[in-house]
Amino acid sequence: MTQFSRRALLGTALAAPAIVPALAQGAWPNRPVRFIVPFAPGGPVEVPARVVAELLSRTMGQPFIVETRPGAGGALGVQTVVQAHDPHVLLFTTSSVAIVPALMRDPGYDPLKDLTPISLVTDAPITLLARPGGRVKDLAGLIALAREKPGEISYASSGVGSTTHLAGALLAQKAGIDLLHVPYRGAGQAVNAVYSGDTDLLVTGTIEAIPHVRDGRLIGIAITGPRRIAPLPEVPTVGEVVPGYALTIWYGMFGPAGMDPAIATRIVADCAPLLQGGVLKERMDASGADLLLDGPGPLAERLAREVPQWKAVTAAAGIRAE
Repeated sequence: MTQFSRRALLGTALAAPAIVPALAQGAWPNRPVRFIVPFAPGGPVEVPARVVAELLSRTMGQPFIVETRPGAGGALGVQTVVQAHDPHVLLFTTSSVAIVPALMRDPGYDPLKDLTPISLVTDAPITLLARPGGRVKDLAGLIALAREKPGEISYASSGVGSTTHLAGALLAQKAGIDLLHVPYRGAGQAVNAVYSGDTDLLVTGTIEAIPHVRDGRLIGIAITGPRRIAPLPEVPTVGEVVPGYALTIWYGMFGPAGMDPAIATRIVADCAPLLQGGVLKERMDASGADLLLDGPGPLAERLAREVPQWKAVTAAAGIRAE
């Protein structure tokens, strides 16, 4: 074989791997698709993941399987998708995907480089709660008390580096106060802490907060989102007292880096009927959350904004993963 033909053959061989994924993506899906949920089984993110998977299984003609891969605050599940580099292995996760890189020196992925946004799915605020008869009555009073007693007003969260933890840390930074964070292993333990008086406040997801407020067992101090919500119309937003504050927990779908954009377009189009009604929309409406399914652009913008935001917040507060 001549030198020229060897080089030509080598060039063809090197080009082939770049061609094969494009052909595979063009025929997508040609086998079962896995939605990796990077948390333990039974968590809230599984609800929309399974609704979406069931719908796409019908419209796409291939099974969409929800598979939980917990560990390292969600990092292990994200790594599964990144390392597979296969458009049949997708990620269904929360805003933690933007938070974990701020908490870990090497989470094993870069959310801005290693993932392809498909769509935001839901967006929900967090709620600050206090027990009736406690020393915190409202948000203005909380801020005044925290300035009078720096580091003494405590709030319970579902763990170090959780979105509920960072909601409290962001409030402290924006309001210029010092709050004492008390982490618990999950929302259930955190609820018990505020009931028993071990902490002054509880920071938790709104869907968990609503029953406690409606039953009068806890009082709503503030909603972290940009506007008040219909299920708790009397509870103000943090931004009404602390200008510039807004934080929500979002769920989103991602593919691996380099995924054919047509795949995201097709998924979003097939999910459109969910916006018209059904169990998922009813559940989101009842919890004050928004069902979005608005395509890759808003998710890409959200990710680009939040990755540096959480790095700044965790650095200023000295927060690192345990």
